[in-house]
Amino acid sequence: MKHEELLREFLDLPPEGQAEVVDLIEFLRSRYRSRDPKGTARSLNLAEESFVGIWRDREDMQDSRAWVRDTREREWVKQSG
Repeated sequence: MKHEELLREFLDLPPEGQAEVVDLIEFLRSRYRSRDPKGTARSLNLAEESFVGIWRDREDMQDSRAWVRDTREREWVKQSG
């Protein structure tokens, strides 16, 4: 499919369809951006990732190991009991 034809098909979609195409493109770009041309994952600087520190102010997350342990105990007992 040529670029002009692809653009025409995109523009013929309703706004909701165009939004889905944009979402798909963003997903694919983020998925393949993390790979070099040989397909191996590139190293990341985690300190620059937006998710780092999102639970910084939560009192219950000060000891993450204890939080995980307590959550597992609570949830696993709930499922098996």
